[in-house]
Amino acid sequence: MRRRDHNVFFNVLAFLTCGLLMGVVVAAAVFPVAAMSGLAARAGNQAFASLPSDIKQFRSPQITRIYASDNKTQIAQFYDEFRSDVPLKDISKYMPAAMIAAEDREFPNHNGVDVKGVARALVSNNQGKAGKQGASTISMQLVRMSLAYSATNPQEVVDATKDTPKRKVTEMKYAMQLEKELSKDQIIERYLNIAPFGKQTYGIFAASQVYFNKKPKDLTVGQAAMLAGIVRAPSYYDPTTGEGYDQLLQRRNAYVLPGMVLTGAITQAEADKALKEPIPKEVRAVSNGCVSVAKNEWGFFCDYFYRWWMGREEFGSTPYDRERRLKSGGYRITTTLDIKAQKDARANVAGAISDGNKNALLLAAVAPGSGKVRLLAANRRFKLDDPAHPANKISSDPKKAKKGVRGTYPNTTNPLLTGGGDITGYQAGSVMKMFTMVAALEKGYPLAYTIKAEKQYRSGYIIDSGNDSACAGTHFWCPQNSGGGGEGVYNMWTGFGKSINTFFVPLEERVGAENVVSVAKRFGVQFRAPSDAVLAQPGNSHQWGAFTLGVSSTTPLDMANAYATLAGDGMYCDPTPIEQIATLSGEKLDVGKPHCTRATSSDVARAALDATRCPVGDSAQLGSCNGATARATRGVVGHPVFGKTGTTDRDKTAALIAGTTSLVVAGYLVNPDWQAHTDRMEHSTVNPAVYNTLADYMKGKPKIQFKTPSSRKIAVGDQRSIPDVECLTVARARSRVEGAGFSVWVGSGQVDSKCPAGTAAGTEPSGRTIKGGVVIIQVSNGKGAAKPGTPPTLPGLPPPRR
Repeated sequence: MRRRDHNVFFNVLAFLTCGLLMGVVVAAAVFPVAAMSGLAARAGNQAFASLPSDIKQFRSPQITRIYASDNKTQIAQFYDEFRSDVPLKDISKYMPAAMIAAEDREFPNHNGVDVKGVARALVSNNQGKAGKQGASTISMQLVRMSLAYSATNPQEVVDATKDTPKRKVTEMKYAMQLEKELSKDQIIERYLNIAPFGKQTYGIFAASQVYFNKKPKDLTVGQAAMLAGIVRAPSYYDPTTGEGYDQLLQRRNAYVLPGMVLTGAITQAEADKALKEPIPKEVRAVSNGCVSVAKNEWGFFCDYFYRWWMGREEFGSTPYDRERRLKSGGYRITTTLDIKAQKDARANVAGAISDGNKNALLLAAVAPGSGKVRLLAANRRFKLDDPAHPANKISSDPKKAKKGVRGTYPNTTNPLLTGGGDITGYQAGSVMKMFTMVAALEKGYPLAYTIKAEKQYRSGYIIDSGNDSACAGTHFWCPQNSGGGGEGVYNMWTGFGKSINTFFVPLEERVGAENVVSVAKRFGVQFRAPSDAVLAQPGNSHQWGAFTLGVSSTTPLDMANAYATLAGDGMYCDPTPIEQIATLSGEKLDVGKPHCTRATSSDVARAALDATRCPVGDSAQLGSCNGATARATRGVVGHPVFGKTGTTDRDKTAALIAGTTSLVVAGYLVNPDWQAHTDRMEHSTVNPAVYNTLADYMKGKPKIQFKTPSSRKIAVGDQRSIPDVECLTVARARSRVEGAGFSVWVGSGQVDSKCPAGTAAGTEPSGRTIKGGVVIIQVSNGKGAAKPGTPPTLPGLPPPRR
């Protein structure tokens, strides 16, 4: 399309003519009787000359597209207006021709203002003829929409769009300036990309998709003419309504196509052929936001991304600003979602529990060392339940059920896995013991540190004397082990592997509950529940004895990332859904990239990770496990693995965390609607979903061993020789061992020994053990020598050195 020459004579003439006409327009609006007076013309001319000459720069709202980590698979899109700019070369040649025929047939010839059209409209409108004429050129319409989009407040939007002489004057002045700065091709390209086409579509890309499900370059003559016909009044020429269809058919056939012939864009034969092209009565539904993700299993991740974005001040100082930027910025956002891992996780969840089950199986996975969230899966459909035709069952919470409140199954958009809104998390039980172990290691307690655990431990933590877990007749907390029993001597390998409550509560006492809570904060626990937040404040947590047993609410994402901190060598990384954010111009933003801080030393992290291999059936490198609560994990995953199970009182929740150097998966089985329920949550449901998901992810990946601390001392501590007490009285034996700096217990039974009955037969362990560790004096029964063999050793320690 040629650009009209702008010679001085023509510009001056056009300017004077438009000034004169604008004077007439303004005067006609204010003083109709004196519309043709010289005074009116001079007044209008002055108003016209006082307008600014610079055209505001603007960019119309663009679709933001969200992709998986492969940077190819589109997950979702966000927009206020469904629009995506395309260059003129990628638009069918019939489309600009159709738009010119429909909206401005003098477009190739005028300099922004159609002088004849203005005069014609003025005469027609003042004669009271039906059908008010506006005489707006394509350039003037582009100016009007540009001013509206560049507005910084609602009043500027009103001023840019209301039907007044002042607005008309502004459009004309800007249109003339626009024609000086841009070619005709550039103007029509901008116009086609900003024009409204109805059905929430803006610009030719969106219109082509919605009405014909094709690219703009593939539009036919009839399709281009139809779309051009809509722009004049999109709601009036709506083909999905009976009246709108008839009006649009008439406009296309009787006005736009003949106009294209008249302007020489097409032949009469082409027009006749286009008359037979059908006009669609139904349009393609266009997805917007997370409730219409390409695959429903991506919904929870999409929602996590959306909440992450809305929490970032880099995108605006207010939630409104952030949402507007997301929905109009035209970003290309590559996320951390691994679509294969997500698919496998969703399949593993579906194989364990149905979507309609009131209990929720929740899986979240994070990459150690980066915080990149790889998957979020649940036995729920990410969907708003239709209140007119609800699919969700009545809530399992009796109080809510009485009010007719429905539960979150099978449909919900609540952030069950990541927290937010009303979702504060769930008690996950013994997975929290890891924080106590880290705090102990930071305080200098080695993994080999031993404690004599009892069936019930009388702690120094004060609770309500009426509480079931209070020691009888006292206000002291007396925790027991799950299922009772569990007494014996344990260290961190064996205590963690068997999840011994009466080992970890006294360990927490010695370390200080406030220090354990501090570790949890550094490892990313959010304390969203108001009561937890109060207890977690400095000065309040020293009496939080039950914290080590997992009474604080957490989410699967919190705990996956906390355990990933161990595999990340003690570096805590903020969880992120972002691989890369690119602007419309291709600029890459440095937002959402891994942001990591040191949560604990690398040696502490490596030592703690060594003990966390025990619960999941792996072998520790620095000691011995002698017990596991999810032993099948190692065999299924087939890689070096670490993790922990968790169970709360009366099995109200069940959890498993399992990880490798590449991925950490956390699984919770909970009732999100009523956490005081009476169901028993089974590890047979949650455990396979977790370790199968991890195994699927690790297939074909190299087996990478975990790193060990720079010194074994953090594991075995300061080893000391145990005095020989054979055949001494029990009292003398106790005195000698205590004098050597050990914690002494006398065995409850008797063992075969050559020593006189009732005397010390020896110690368990014998030889050497940790300084300050537990030594049990074995009592002889006087029935002869003990069976030959290697001297007994305490589980979790290497054999004693001779």
